[in-house]
Amino acid sequence: MQINSHLSVLIHDLAKKYGTKRALTFRNFGSVKWRSVDWNQFSLRVKQASNSLLNLGLKPGDKIAVFAQNCVQYLYTDFGAYGIKVVSIPFYATSSEQQIQYMVQDAEVKILFVGEQEQYDKAHRIFPLCPTLQRIVIFDPSVRISTHDPHALYFTDFIALGEKLPRQSEVEALWKQASMDDVCNILYTSGTTGQSKGVVLTYRQYHAALEANGRCVDVTEKDRVINFLPFTHIFERGWAYLSLSKGAELIVNTYPKEIQDSLRETHPTCMCSVPRFWEKVYQAVKDRMDKSSPMQRRLFLNALRIGKKRNIEYLSRGKRPPLWLNLEYQMVNKSILSLVRKEIGLIHPNIFPTAGAYVSPEVEEFVHSIGIFMVVGYGLTESLATVSCDRKDKPYTIGSVGRPLDEVEVKIGANSEILLKGPTITPGYYHRDSANAEAFDADGFFHTGDAGYLKDGELYLKERIKDLFKTSNGKYIAPQMVESMMLVDKYIDQVAVVADQRKFVSALVVPEFRLLEQWADDHGVKYDSREALCQSKKVNKMIMERLETLQQGLASYEQVKRITLLPHHFSMENGELTNTLKLKRGVVYKNYKDIIDKMYEE
Repeated sequence: MQINSHLSVLIHDLAKKYGTKRALTFRNFGSVKWRSVDWNQFSLRVKQASNSLLNLGLKPGDKIAVFAQNCVQYLYTDFGAYGIKVVSIPFYATSSEQQIQYMVQDAEVKILFVGEQEQYDKAHRIFPLCPTLQRIVIFDPSVRISTHDPHALYFTDFIALGEKLPRQSEVEALWKQASMDDVCNILYTSGTTGQSKGVVLTYRQYHAALEANGRCVDVTEKDRVINFLPFTHIFERGWAYLSLSKGAELIVNTYPKEIQDSLRETHPTCMCSVPRFWEKVYQAVKDRMDKSSPMQRRLFLNALRIGKKRNIEYLSRGKRPPLWLNLEYQMVNKSILSLVRKEIGLIHPNIFPTAGAYVSPEVEEFVHSIGIFMVVGYGLTESLATVSCDRKDKPYTIGSVGRPLDEVEVKIGANSEILLKGPTITPGYYHRDSANAEAFDADGFFHTGDAGYLKDGELYLKERIKDLFKTSNGKYIAPQMVESMMLVDKYIDQVAVVADQRKFVSALVVPEFRLLEQWADDHGVKYDSREALCQSKKVNKMIMERLETLQQGLASYEQVKRITLLPHHFSMENGELTNTLKLKRGVVYKNYKDIIDKMYEE
């Protein structure tokens, strides 16, 4: 049963119900050992954080920011802030000094919580430039504080300020004053097209989102939910809060690059992620099959065929599979499919929400076929995550992004733009009157900038309107769709499609070097560097032939005609990726202008 209290008291109400049941599993910074706290301990830490914030002089309406990767202290801090009507603003742990300086100044942040040494060093350097900033609180006890920093303290010392709950009566008085219309968070967008904007999120939005998602997302108190995306990402934040409201155990994964190890060590039942995670899983399984014997390959493909027939052709359409199919599935599930899931670390999988980018139908079909229920959805920071999602109790179609939540009104406007209205939609951007006037129309609908359509109650995405390319021949190209199709190939790690005002579609491709080097060695390609490997005619011919096969379903004008293999990755350091690893196309095209122009030479 869900508890959907005001977030200021949610953890304490859950503690009353679940007491000594395990609430959070986590690792301390730098440790390999998993530890746990129960709901009572979680509640106490949150109360202590609220008391500590009051003792540092914070008042309702003041703002703190958290500049850290996922950790248990992050949760204590956020819910501690909610308890005293303080606004919490999450920063990506990979943000630059310029970005955090801008956000601290824009939101007038008073206390900045940081994770490890990298975040502390950046915070220390921008401190003198931010007049509202009073304190830096450090989560990781191994961080070295500058000898010239009287403003920093460790989280353990911060918690000690409220350890005995000296101001609990004031905290409880603020609980009673809590309003659904109070601002809970300000989430700054990743800024793919310019300066980031602060999206205002209220407690009313969270309440409505948790209620709506609680009815259609099948997570329960028996689930063990691992965090993969950063809490800064609205998808992970909303998903984590939903899981907590259902009494599920939260497994806090601090280091995203270690997610595969964390999955195998903790065996979660649920995880939200972006499609790239499943694309990597798909590529890894395909690569393994390519290297297996003909007999093993036939057995696996047969298991996939049976899995697809049962899970997609019957279950996804709301039909009951025949007895013979269920028996066949039980056999291949036990002997083959369960081993594939176990290799990923998923022994008892429940649901796996996926959103944030275009989901390749090929990958979605594969994940369902191996017995993992991928809940494909669509949402934005401005809609507090979910607008629509697949549901277990209703038919869903591979290629759609599910059914809109009951509380969200979806309308298709001019240019097929998806327009939104409802209690989960942001009241606006922080201190951005002109942006608000542009984003909301006279009827109160929020303009998403995404194109789509509704069919049989399901929402389908077409393209990001601002990303839509028009070739010099007048044809429109949706680059994200083409890129997602290419990323399914195991030899491709990153890709940037080029087409705007060009005669044909081309692409900058960053290979999956480990696999490409193996292929080159097996096929007698001589190279002494990645540059030489990328310039090999034999390598380029192989990649292009694979792309031609992948693109068979595209119209001729949509297909990539030329590629350039790049010897290094697109990066945040070069400004080519946002904190959510989305391409900043303008920067990529500027940085690689000469290479792009060369692809269009006659």
